[in-house]
Amino acid sequence: MSFALYLIGFAIMIAGLAYGAHLMHIPEQWVVVLAVVLAGVGLLKGVKATRPKDPA
Repeated sequence: MSFALYLIGFAIMIAGLAYGAHLMHIPEQWVVVLAVVLAGVGLLKGVKATRPKDPA
């Protein structure tokens, strides 16, 4: 459940940054690149943050 919440929060952040980039008149292709890169980073961080600890 925490992984889903993490991804939802990251998606909201990506949407906000993409909208801000759009308002700054950054070309659409770069806004898409930014969103894809941030989605990948968010996925990696979410998996790392919510992964159960390895047994000793």
